[in-house]
Amino acid sequence: MGRISESHALTTVLPSITWIPLARAHAERADEMTAGHRARKAAGEKHAIEDFLYDYYGTRPAQLRRWHPGVGTGLAAAPDGVSEQATWKFYATRNDGVVTLDVEAYMQARGESVRYIHGLLTATASRPAFSGCFGLHEWAMVYRQPEHRHALPLRLGQTATDRVVEEHPIRCTHFDAFRFFTPEAVGLNRLQPTRATQVDFDQPGCLHAAMDCHKWATKLGPAVPGALALDCFALAGDIRLLDMQASPYDLSSYDQPPVKIETPEGKAEYVARQREFARRAAALRARLIRVCDELLGPALAAENREAVAPHNV
Repeated sequence: MGRISESHALTTVLPSITWIPLARAHAERADEMTAGHRARKAAGEKHAIEDFLYDYYGTRPAQLRRWHPGVGTGLAAAPDGVSEQATWKFYATRNDGVVTLDVEAYMQARGESVRYIHGLLTATASRPAFSGCFGLHEWAMVYRQPEHRHALPLRLGQTATDRVVEEHPIRCTHFDAFRFFTPEAVGLNRLQPTRATQVDFDQPGCLHAAMDCHKWATKLGPAVPGALALDCFALAGDIRLLDMQASPYDLSSYDQPPVKIETPEGKAEYVARQREFARRAAALRARLIRVCDELLGPALAAENREAVAPHNV
């Protein structure tokens, strides 16, 4: 167990009568959110919609249920003198017994990641939301391809699915969606995002950029307050459902109705839900940026903002 001096700045110190119930409620909320996945995993069952959050993002239920107070918040000693967090990585105990994130040790290990996440989220938040993609990235992932990522039938069949792709402009801004396009679909995208240009292209209307709030919260780990981490996970789950409902796959086996983006009505529904998700994601993104601000400190945060400013032209 490490120790840090009294000079380490804290915004808040929570008494045990406050933080112990918070930690307990967090674990219960996390358990409820992951119950279906854990039951399916024990039974060896797959879920084409929900498994994405665990397989692609590498989410572990045990990690998700671990409550962190977040950077700048300390935990006063429990009545029995024991704080579970005191033994966790990147935590330390002050001379007065308060347990908190050791920002110096954390930044020494993860400083580069914090700067990258802060820059990417700041650049993304600065742009207007684009809501004219209609979820066509999922269609481009099966375009002219006999083998598909999910063992589900195509709602319209292969030929009609290909026609939808060909009759719509594709404007996918997110590299982690674009990289799964079939070879025949790559050239149809009006943009050609890469990992190196992600900070140039990510925009707040993108469903995948919004889902990535969960990824960045996970990567920031113990610096992120527990409630924010679960809020990001909840948003990712809600978005994933729309992502698949608007895809070319037939989800009738999951009792999920399609969002028929090939029709005017389906497009309107997609855009309305997309905009609501963008609104929710904007609030979470702002909270994640504040976490990074506190980790970096005023000078480094301002320097980082200046560094990404050219990407916002």
